[in-house]
Amino acid sequence: MNTPRVVSLAPSATATVTALGGAETLVGVTHHCDPSEAAGDAHDIDAPAAVGGWLNPELDRAAALDPDVVLTSDGLQSDLADDCRDRGFDVRHREPATLDEAVATFATRGADVDRPEAGERLASEARERLDRVGEAVADRPRPTVYCEEWSDPPMAAGNWVPDAVRAAGGRYPFVEPGERSREVDVAAVERADPDHVIVHVCGHGDRIDPATVEGRDWAVDAPVHVIDDSLLNQPSPALIDGVERLAGILHPDIETYS
Repeated sequence: MNTPRVVSLAPSATATVTALGGAETLVGVTHHCDPSEAAGDAHDIDAPAAVGGWLNPELDRAAALDPDVVLTSDGLQSDLADDCRDRGFDVRHREPATLDEAVATFATRGADVDRPEAGERLASEARERLDRVGEAVADRPRPTVYCEEWSDPPMAAGNWVPDAVRAAGGRYPFVEPGERSREVDVAAVERADPDHVIVHVCGHGDRIDPATVEGRDWAVDAPVHVIDDSLLNQPSPALIDGVERLAGILHPDIETYS
């Protein structure tokens, strides 16, 4: 079987392909993809070429890499996916909106890069990990959680994050699963009286000072936890790590997930 030449224009796709053991297929990625993920663990794998940002890649540069397949993700890349198709690329666009859909995408990404068995295995392992968390938090009190994806203005995280909070044993009254993240009124957060505030600002990793949220002019008396945004903002295997991390925050006596 020939190794496909893959250009990944989405960080989540890059992370997923690498988790599938397919780092050597990646010939091009964006500046927003994690370089360590894109290069993989093997020292004999050349780092893929950078082709620009995830919303504004240089498609001429991508074309020069002669890809067999181009990977895109998220509704924000829908128009980009169409542009790639217009150029004759074989585009595999995946747009998961819930936790279940994100996990299912692990399998479809395996098929996208000619690693279907690895994809099915990765999805199965993810479901097993989620089941273990579910068993660990079953019948426990569910603290109310507010997850902030952006801070200026404050935005409550949507998509798969509501599912992730619930999978981790929490309650999330701000956005329904599958709905897009949206601006939230501070008064609405106050009324919900969260027990925990999770800050995972898009594109900032964990480089946010919690004092900027703790010192906000609002009547919220809850601990602020800053976590790497890739653990919640990306529909990649890192999302399963994120669920486990949340479970450890919400239920610290679960040693496996603390």
